[in-house]
This record gives sequence, structure tokens and C-alpha cells, in this order.
Amino acid sequence: MSTDIFVIGLDEENQRVLDRLPWAGTYRFHGLLTPEDLQHGEIDFEALLKTAQHELDAFDGEVGAIVSYWDFPAASLVPILCARYGLPSVSLEAVLKCEHKYWSRLEQRKVIDELPNFGIVDLDAEKPAPPAGVGFPMWLKPVKSFSSELAFKAENEAEFAEAVAEIRDGVGRVGEPFGYVLEQVRLPPEIAKVGGAACLAEEALHGVQAAVEGYVYQGEVVVYGALDSINYPDSSSFLRHQYPSQLGEEPVQRMRDVATRVMKQIGFDNGTFSIEFFCDPESGQVCLLEINPRHSQSHAELFEFVDGVANHEIMVRLGLGQDPGRRPHKGKYQIAAKWYLRRFEDGVVTRVPTPEEIAAVQDRIDGTQIEIVPEVGQRLSDLPEQDSYSFELAHLFVAAHTEHEMVQKYQACVDALPFEFAEA
Repeated sequence: MSTDIFVIGLDEENQRVLDRLPWAGTYRFHGLLTPEDLQHGEIDFEALLKTAQHELDAFDGEVGAIVSYWDFPAASLVPILCARYGLPSVSLEAVLKCEHKYWSRLEQRKVIDELPNFGIVDLDAEKPAPPAGVGFPMWLKPVKSFSSELAFKAENEAEFAEAVAEIRDGVGRVGEPFGYVLEQVRLPPEIAKVGGAACLAEEALHGVQAAVEGYVYQGEVVVYGALDSINYPDSSSFLRHQYPSQLGEEPVQRMRDVATRVMKQIGFDNGTFSIEFFCDPESGQVCLLEINPRHSQSHAELFEFVDGVANHEIMVRLGLGQDPGRRPHKGKYQIAAKWYLRRFEDGVVTRVPTPEEIAAVQDRIDGTQIEIVPEVGQRLSDLPEQDSYSFELAHLFVAAHTEHEMVQKYQACVDALPFEFAEA
């Protein structure tokens, strides 16, 4: 007897990951809304909720679980839908305490000191100014956004004014539907005052980036993995996420301790999470960057390469109300990374690697999976969900036995993947 599991925003790549899970034959995975529904263009949360509910009501069978690995709006749809259908889930309030960057900082400040100075920028002011106590350099970002969209580093007043103008123009696309969801819970006065379309300023953090992945089951916080996030040189754009972290046990333990305190404070339970940090390699000190109320689909293949099973398994277990149990740590490789091949200037794509070229690289170099992002004829600046400074050309999953071997494999893949561009 198969259990029917609905995955909000299911796509082909993640379908393949789910189908490779142990005991996957006992589950049937169904897509509920598409990634395009969730991520592209204007977001009508109420309409998405109605569409999802209509699909679930029309299903001829029993809904066993509703899960997702996407940020807003999917992360907020899951607890609302699970509550309606009597299924296990994290609470909507706990999700919003993670997703609303300002609310999250206020909650974090109650139990940890490992966070930067922060404050709200008044976008309605005639001449917006940095919040009191927040100095340059600082990062400006909407209190809710996707994939570093509208996140800008400001070194001075001129860059601050330029960033605020861009955020003011674009903050409503996600902020307005996010505001609708905020209305579904009782908000503290300071959050009700700023709403969902506000701008947060935070002093820039220093060090190397890292993350932990974990879950909470019946009140117990479990951190099962730590990863490194490595940027392109002199850039804030990610080059790769690698698992496991190479930082050493002391900073990893500090991240684990901070994550446990914060998730308990937020009241997060029966769900997965991913928390990003900055770490000082010399002192071992850590500083919390942001909390995601879901595990990372970007890391699924990395856990599969190293542990033998993707982190999606934990999402499925929790969705069914089951204890995820211990991780196996029985993968084929010792280290794996998701690499982001990027271009740092706009252009129109005139050639991408063919399926045959990609297959040849994957056959020749073991432990590799390659996904091409743009299509021929596409202008890079029209790609959705890009950071503010670069454009993704490909995602390369590369696994190896050492970090050095992995870097060599990645470079061999890049050398064999031909892209061509015309000036924008």
C-alpha cells in the first residue's frame, strides 16, 4: 500500500532525488503547484492557496503528507494546508518568525549575542537614512525576498541611497503577498508596524560563510550536517556549497549550539531548517546570518553523495509524523559540492552545451551531475531568482574523496562545457 505525498513546487530534478530515497517504492509523490507558479511574476498567495486546496480536494485518495523544500510562498502554504487537512507540520507563526528577517532578528536577540547590529530603513521617508546604531559597510535587503534578490552592500551614503531606491521599486513583488500571510497570525506591534514590504539594514559580517542543516521533532532540535559556502574571489556571489564543512569541530559546535537556542526560542517544531552563518576561522567565533524554515534542495545531492541518502528523506519522514532517526553516513564519496558557474556581465545566450556534450562529461568524470540554467536566445538579466551581481549559467554537482580532487574535477567540467554570448 503506497502513501500519497504532495510536494509543493515539485520539479523533475527533485522528483529524481525523491525516487532514489530508501523505501521510495512505498510512496507516491505528487506535484502541487509548479515552481513557476511559486517563483515567477506576481505572487497571488490567496489564489495559490485556493488552487492547491482545489487540487487536494479533487484527489481521489488519502493525502498522506504535504511538504516542500521551497521558501515563501511554499514554506507558508505548507502549515496552512496541513492544518486544514489534519496533517503534521511546523506552525505558520514559527515559519514567519524565520522568514520575516526583522522579526527573526528580534527573536534571535532574545537568546543569542551572535548577530550583527540591525534596524529598519523607513522607505516612506523623503530621504531614507541608515537606522541608528547600524554603521557602514552594511547590507540592505527586503524583510522577505528570494535568492538574494534586492540584497545590496552599501559602503557609504551614496551607495545606501542607490540601494534604497532599487529596493523601494521592487520590494512589493514579494512583500505585498507576504503581508497577506502575516495577517493570518497575531503579530507583535513592532512587526505589525513595519509589515511585509519593509527594508532591513544590517552591519556587514566578516569571515567565511557556512551553514547547518537540521530539524526539530517533538521539541528536540537535531543538527545533522554542516556545510561551507565559498564565494567567488572578491565577490558576494556563491562559487560553491560543500559538504561536509572543512572548518573543524569548534565552529561547527558553536553553530549547532546557536541553532538549538534560536529554534527553541522561535517555537519551531516538526519541520526542517537551514541556518546560514559567518565564521571567523582564527577565533572560531560565529555570527548568524539568516534562518530558512526548510532544508535546502540545493544540498540534496551532496548529502546523497556523502551520506548515501538525500536530506529530502527527513522532510518526508516529518511530513508523515515520523521520527527521522539517525543519518547513515554511508555514501560513496567523502566530500561533495554544488558549484555555480556564473557570468558577471549581461549578454544574450547564443550557445549552451548540448545534452550529448553534458552526457559525455558526466560519463568521463565520475561523481558529477550538470544542470544548465539559461536557454539559447535568453538574455541573462531576464533570468529569474538571480543575485544582484551575477547570472547563473550552470549548476554542477561534483563529488570526490578530497577537496583538491573535487576542485580539479570541477575545472575539468567547466573546460568541457561551451557557452557563447552576444552583447546585450
